[in-house]
Amino acid sequence: MAIERRARDIELLDALDAHAGVPFEGDVWRIVRAERDALEGSASKARWDPGSFDVLYTSLAKEGALEEIHFHLSRQPVFPSKIQSVIHKISVRTSRTLKLADLSALAALGIMPESYGDLTYGRSQEIGDAAFFLGFDGILAPSARWPCQNLVLFLDRLEPQDLSVIESEPVDWTAWRKSRQQR
Repeated sequence: MAIERRARDIELLDALDAHAGVPFEGDVWRIVRAERDALEGSASKARWDPGSFDVLYTSLAKEGALEEIHFHLSRQPVFPSKIQSVIHKISVRTSRTLKLADLSALAALGIMPESYGDLTYGRSQEIGDAAFFLGFDGILAPSARWPCQNLVLFLDRLEPQDLSVIESEPVDWTAWRKSRQQR
């Protein structure tokens, strides 16, 4: 399968290149299906990756990870009742992560804050592609689903010792949705 390549936006490259990048060391949360390795990435063509390199989507908040995956599962005609999800707490160490601290930082790069939660990923994928091209090892950006930061890791830029699963537990989506409604 050929990846469609367009010329990278020079102004975007210049804007991102002005960022030194920040190290990150801490714990993040990730939800995957029970049979999947928590540290296995994919080129998913999601918000921050154009599908040309493997990424690992994580959240700095447990609730952020739950909200993100619940949103995507809820888009199906019927919420999948047989799916078994596991939430993993992962220790991460990066050295040069592109930090996009808030919606105003995203707006400066051409992402409209009012549509950030939409499923139109064109500009954010361009940013992810440019960040990968410039040698960043990930992107720290606001979650579109919960008031927290998400950390998107570019797996080609990390060493195996930079990631380790600390703990894992099954997700009971029915119980979680009930507790969510009571908030």
